Amino acid sequence: MRATKKTKGRAVVHAYILIQTEVGKAAAVAAEISGIPGVTTSEDVTGPYDVIVRAEADTVDQLGQLVVAKVQGVEGITRTLTCPVVHL
Repeated sequence: MRATKKTKGRAVVHAYILIQTEVGKAAAVAAEISGIPGVTTSEDVTGPYDVIVRAEADTVDQLGQLVVAKVQGVEGITRTLTCPVVHL
């Protein structure tokens, strides 16, 4: 299983981060997360999750650091689920 894709000559790990927020906080959370380096898109959505983020990093470890140190630190988030992209 590969979780990397070459982008402009370098391998990159991509993932979707599914986020649940406190009631009424989805738009603010999505806006704040969109400014985090490594986040390529951040959108508030309806359904079981409130925000869906697409992120990228050079390694799986850096992706984990992005999620734990940056994304999960945003006020209003109650839970995250990180789904790495695989290329089968």
